[in-house]
Amino acid sequence: MEIASLVALRSTCLRRKVGAVVVKDKRILSTGYNGAPSGIRHCKETGCLRERMKIPSGERHELCRGIHAEQNAIIQAAFHGVSIDESLLFCTNHPCSICAKMLINAGIKTVYHQFGYADDLSREMFEEGNVSVINLENGEPL
Repeated sequence: MEIASLVALRSTCLRRKVGAVVVKDKRILSTGYNGAPSGIRHCKETGCLRERMKIPSGERHELCRGIHAEQNAIIQAAFHGVSIDESLLFCTNHPCSICAKMLINAGIKTVYHQFGYADDLSREMFEEGNVSVINLENGEPL
């Protein structure tokens, strides 16, 4: 989780810094942080669209310049031809429902997160998709 927190420091999001690390057999396969796609201006330059529109956290994910940390971790693995099937995800925040769908289809079996996120649908989908979700918010050791 400390590595995910370190990766989150690279985030260019103005609202929340999130980091994700995909691990299998105690090896890091990929990492991701939330921010604008490569070659696209960051929110630090353009301002936060969601903030301007007063969109609450956990709603209207499509109205954002950024890609979520979990999505970037999946994309990085795919870009480099690394299978993340049967892997674990360590993420600073509980994934949203969009990320949950992607993680389920990518074959992630367990998600460890430190902080919560206001998205009940993601919890339902993880449960139905047989993905274990473990909250480390209380600093519980692995």
